[in-house]
Amino acid sequence: MFLEIVTPEAILFSSKVDAVSVPGINGEFQMLNNHAPVVSILKEGTVSIHVHTQEHLEFDQYSGHYEVHVDDDKILTIAIKSGTIELNDNKVIILAD
Repeated sequence: MFLEIVTPEAILFSSKVDAVSVPGINGEFQMLNNHAPVVSILKEGTVSIHVHTQEHLEFDQYSGHYEVHVDDDKILTIAIKSGTIELNDNKVIILAD
């Protein structure tokens, strides 16, 4: 699936991913390829991105005031304060604050 994380300042992430987990208002949930359409509000927490290839591990560690961390299992995490998410036709768009 394709993921794009957009903030008022910049596009933080834009690439193909294997999975993404987000902090929904009713708890964390994960989306994989071919997931049913979703629209949800996000609360403060961490977006976990299971990156598709090693090339994403060179992601800029800090982009504006968003803290970004990459661990050894090819999982990139971005702390957000709030936001919205839409998944449709295998494309995920996160509008993060």
